[in-house]
Amino acid sequence: MNGTNEMRLTFSARSENEAFARVAVAAFVSQLDPTMEELNDLKTVVSEAVTNAIIHGYESDPGGMVTIEAMIEGDTITLIVKDNGSGIEDLELARQPLFTSKPEMERSGMGFTIMENFMDGFDVSSEPGKGTSIAMTKRIESKKALFN
Repeated sequence: MNGTNEMRLTFSARSENEAFARVAVAAFVSQLDPTMEELNDLKTVVSEAVTNAIIHGYESDPGGMVTIEAMIEGDTITLIVKDNGSGIEDLELARQPLFTSKPEMERSGMGFTIMENFMDGFDVSSEPGKGTSIAMTKRIESKKALFN
């Protein structure tokens, strides 16, 4: 594959759009011919990031938007999931495994941990009142990616 290929997807922060986001990213990355494990990892991290944006980012302001930016460069995919919601007050606390601000919703508190462990690169930035951005990278080690 020559050069860079990019896509941007913006959708309403509604739980029914989480599956759509997962499928859209999976379709985009399919050009790298990922293994089923790589594809499942990507779908899982998209699901976690989008769900966090919907449940936490727009809790007090339903009707916001979530944006996913995806870029393929060589054999690496970069994903950025952004919201303009409430942001995270204490990012270090939020990144702790098992921490959840929504125990009544039976949230596991493992979203950031899962994203960090399934991807090669992971970074989260947030500003209270302005939103959150999660940037993740993963090298796809399929045959197609290795020979291009």
